[in-house]
Amino acid sequence: MKYFVLIMLCFLSIEQIVAQQYVEVEADSLYKEDQFYAGVTYNLLGEKLDGLKQSGFSLGFQLGFIKDMPINKRRNVAFGLGLGYSANSFNQNLLINRGSNGLVYSILDNETFSKNKFSNHLIEVPFEFRWRSSTPLNYSFWRIYTGFKVSYVVAHTTIYKGDLGTIKLRDIEDFNKFQYGLTLSLGYDTWNIYMYYALNSIFSDNVTINGEQLNMNTIKIGLMFYIL
Repeated sequence: MKYFVLIMLCFLSIEQIVAQQYVEVEADSLYKEDQFYAGVTYNLLGEKLDGLKQSGFSLGFQLGFIKDMPINKRRNVAFGLGLGYSANSFNQNLLINRGSNGLVYSILDNETFSKNKFSNHLIEVPFEFRWRSSTPLNYSFWRIYTGFKVSYVVAHTTIYKGDLGTIKLRDIEDFNKFQYGLTLSLGYDTWNIYMYYALNSIFSDNVTINGEQLNMNTIKIGLMFYIL
């Protein structure tokens, strides 16, 4: 978390420098809102099975760059295409362990463990439809960006600490490598509310608990910061 705070401070400092430089230039009638972004989210699990619960604070952060492609004369409506990185953790009571016939999934009693989570690292490609109230000389404006994001999981880890000892697994085969979902950013100037809703499951279709398929998906709610 401390590294993310440092990144935020750097982003905000750069934004102030860039804003001061923009004041000195003439209006650009062909301006674009190419932007670096960074965000922090609270991560939720959707479509949970009965008895499966989250515990503690599940944190995520993301950063990247989006190329702006205006589609109207005023240039306040555009498409955006980007490339970014995301890291996420999910604290919950789903135990993932290796058995004699492969991976075994079970739901834990919260009193039997002190730590249980899975985390992932993703390369992301966001695509956005963008509206903003900007002008060539107005760099503080309202925005509504809706879109779709495709992500590839480059690494993931599960860790359990409790009555069974310590169980740590890396890059197991049952996690879906590709994740995709809907995004929404809205706000004013640097500060924006951000939401993401995954349209596919975190796990592959063959993962079941007591005969029920595990269709959990990712939901993120947080803040997004943009700088030019």
